[in-house]
Order: sequence, then structure tokens, then C-alpha cells
Amino acid sequence: MSETNSIWRSVSERIYDLLTDEEDARVCDDIDESACQERPFSFLILLVSSFLTKLGDELSSPKTTLAWASTVVGAPAFVLGFLVPIRESGSMIPQLFIGGWVRRMAIRKWVWVAGSLLQFAAVVSMGLSVLLLTGASAGWALLAGVTVFSLARGLCSVASKDVMGKTIPKSRRGQLTGWSASLAGLATLFVGLLLVFWLEGAPGESLLGLLLVCAGFLWLLASIVYAQVDEQPGETGGGRSAVQSFGRLRLLFEDRPFGKFVLTRALLMCSALSAPYFVALAQDQQGSPSWLLGSFILASGLAGLVSAPVWGKQADRSSRAVMVRAALITSGTGLAVFCTARFVPALLATAWFIPLAYFVLSIAHSGVRVGRKTYVVNLAGGNKRTDYVAISNSVMGICLLLVGTVGLLTPLLGLAGVIGLLALMGLLGALLGKTLPETA
Repeated sequence: MSETNSIWRSVSERIYDLLTDEEDARVCDDIDESACQERPFSFLILLVSSFLTKLGDELSSPKTTLAWASTVVGAPAFVLGFLVPIRESGSMIPQLFIGGWVRRMAIRKWVWVAGSLLQFAAVVSMGLSVLLLTGASAGWALLAGVTVFSLARGLCSVASKDVMGKTIPKSRRGQLTGWSASLAGLATLFVGLLLVFWLEGAPGESLLGLLLVCAGFLWLLASIVYAQVDEQPGETGGGRSAVQSFGRLRLLFEDRPFGKFVLTRALLMCSALSAPYFVALAQDQQGSPSWLLGSFILASGLAGLVSAPVWGKQADRSSRAVMVRAALITSGTGLAVFCTARFVPALLATAWFIPLAYFVLSIAHSGVRVGRKTYVVNLAGGNKRTDYVAISNSVMGICLLLVGTVGLLTPLLGLAGVIGLLALMGLLGALLGKTLPETA
């Protein structure tokens, strides 16, 4: 066992050196000595587990795979409208109270492991629902699976930021996030290529169900890998009741940099909320052939592959700048689609235009995610980090449900109009983001 352990640590050191190009002797100023010695191994463990879950996210995305599945099984129309808001907000809203519970634990990786196992069960159940059920029963089963998945995702979100903060130096966290997204993007490419070039017609229940079941098992593998991280005991003070946790919302007003970050992040939700409207606009123009589903999965995977490492390195220099640049790209892409639909509709109807725009949007969304995750981890230390993550995520969950109602304007504005409105939201986010303090 010791020999195997030695081999793994040797491999992790080589991978760490290759991916980070570390030269700064003071790189571990913000973590303890024992964690510093184990940083290459911790980097590898977190990289692999994050890659597995990000790949699972791509394969079971509510923007593409789940949306297609709900249509194929004949689920009621309202199911499609609730997939994205429930998956995103359900993982965020409870975090204010989860955070107080997590604070009582000296070792928090087991919270992540438990959340990953629950996500495994939820995604597999959704796959089985697609394979075995139809109509309203399939729709309700999908929503139930998404709800469980989302709540479990909240456990992982709170714990992961804290574990990363204790095991990975500040100047390497953005690169870790970027490389995991890039590797997941590479794997997603193969799925997209399969759908585009090897399959014909519309994806059926068997294909979509199997895709979801396979995606679910990625969380099972991730939980096994993550359990190996060498996390040192951390602060346990400050465990709070639900009422006390709710009172921590005052940080939004007392801590001005944090409050401004939360408002900026709320505006940057446009990168996630815009995506389903790009897909719906393409379906409105092209129908629902397998190559179209594949093109969006391909675009998402390719965007993560080519952009995430770049965003990661930039985030280690200035995560604030990454958020601003990503917001500007989101806004520019949305406005371009809106203007095209308004003034050059023939171009919108081509097979390549919307998937290409979705690719650019996915690059921007990758930047938003890498930038804001790195920023909030760097903004605070110790138990304050857990507060920041839990509060910001809970507030974002509520905002997501509220802003998600912009879809009700579709009959009035049209799909392109909603995309344009969300693009303006991104522009405001970029302007506000420029006023945030630097943390790198």
C-alpha cells in the first residue's frame, strides 16, 4: 500500500508541475505547512473528482439533455420551464442553513462525498424514469429527481469551497477549476461528435435514458476519489441554528465588498439563463434532430476545453477581471443574436449560426463560473469563507427563481427579445464588476 501511495504521489507531483508551472517559493502562505506538502496530491484528487462531476453536469444538463428528454417522454409543457430554475436554485437556497451545520465539522470532505452519492442516485433515477415512464408520470419523476439532485448539489457546493481553501494555495485555485472544466469539455466533445455524425433522426428514450444513467455513475466515481483528499482539521466554532444562520444575511449590508460581489453575481446569472433560449430558438428554426442536440453538447464541451484553462490562469491574476470580461462577452453575444433576429432573420435560420453563438456564450459562462468561484474563495478565509459561499448561494437561488420568470415575457418579446433583455443584464453586471476590489 505504501508503495502504491508513493507512486500516486509521484504522479501527482508531475501532473501538478505540468499544469501549474509553479515557481513561487511563497505559494503556500495562505495554507498550513502539512497541507502545503500534500498540495500536489490534493490538486490531483480535486482535479479528477471535479472533472467527473463537470462531465456529469454536461451529459445531464437541463439546458440540453433533460430538456430533450422531457419532450421525448411527452411530459407536460410546464416541466420544461422548471428544469433549469429548480436544478440551479434548489442547490443554492438551503445553503445559508447548510453552512451553519457544516461549520461544526472539523473535516468537511465527507459532506461533499454524501452530496455526490445523492446526486448519483438522483441522476440514475432520472435516467430510469426516461426509460420506463411516459407522460405526466415521467415529467413528475424528472422534476423529483432534479429536486433531489439540486439539494444534494448544495451540500457539495458549501463543502468544496472550504476544502479547496484548506488544501490548495490561493494562486492555484483558478487553474484547478479551469483545468477540470477543460478536461470535462474534452470528454464531452466525444458525446457531441457521436450525436452529430453517427446518429440519425431524433434521440429516443433508450439513448437519452442510457446517457443519464451513465452520467449518474460519474458522481459515484467522484465520491470515491474525493474521499482520498488529505484534508486537515479546520475551525469548528460558530455552528448556528437556522434562525442564527438567517441573521448572517446582515453581512450583505455590513460587508460592502461581499454585498457588491453578490449583486454582481446576480447580474451575471444571465450567462446561465440565456442558454435555454438559444436552444429553444434553434429548435424553433430547425426542429429537434439529433445533430442539433449534438451540436449544442459539442459547443459546450469545446468551449470548456479551449477556454477554461485560460480563464483559470487569468483568474489567478485577477478573478474580478475575468468576471467583467466574461460578462461583456455574454452581453455582446446576446445582443448579436437579438439584432440578427430583428434585422437579418435569414442568417438566424442557417444551421450554424445559433450553435456558434451558443459556443461563444458557453465560453463566457465558463469565465463567469471560474471567475466568481475563485473570487469568493479568495475574498475571505477560515469560517468566514463558508459564510460567504452559503449566503451568496442562498441569495442567488432566490434571485434565480425571480429572474427566471423573464420567460413569461416570451409571448410578448419573443425568444430573441428575452435573449436581448438578459444581455442588457450582463452589461450592468460588467459595469458593477469593475468596481469590485481585487482579491488576488
